[in-house]
Amino acid sequence: MATKKSEPRWLNPREMKAWRSYVVAERRLMEAMDVDLAPHDLSLADYGVLVLLSEAEGRRIRMTDLAEQAMLSKSRLSHRMKVMEKAGWAKREACKEDRRGSWAVMTEKGWKTLVKAAPDHTESIRSRFIDHLTVKDQEDLARIFDRVHSQLREQYLAENQK
Repeated sequence: MATKKSEPRWLNPREMKAWRSYVVAERRLMEAMDVDLAPHDLSLADYGVLVLLSEAEGRRIRMTDLAEQAMLSKSRLSHRMKVMEKAGWAKREACKEDRRGSWAVMTEKGWKTLVKAAPDHTESIRSRFIDHLTVKDQEDLARIFDRVHSQLREQYLAENQK
């Protein structure tokens, strides 16, 4: 027997305004951050990967862990790594422990590039985002997006355990 599909839960005007405001601001902000990193020949995606590598012990991390932390598919990360290897910012090394995986390793050039770009990137975050928020706004946004992220993570894990 066919099950009756429930009616969509359409967004009301307030909900639609909140959603669209978020989407437009997020896209504009990410676009602006990319533009601000361009003088360093970095994309925002490259910068994010370099940050994760810089924070990892020995400035190296397993590719699968890096993909998860950077929220990139394995194929997207592989593409990013090709770009970053060509630029000399990172390299891949075989994982001797299990021979299946590989390490992403930050090079000295990658470290220097990150160190040089970080002050400009931080100023970009401040001038384009933080300076437009009160302390309460910052706390509210952190609380809201921590909650959204936690729920999305739970859904992701549940869907991938099936």
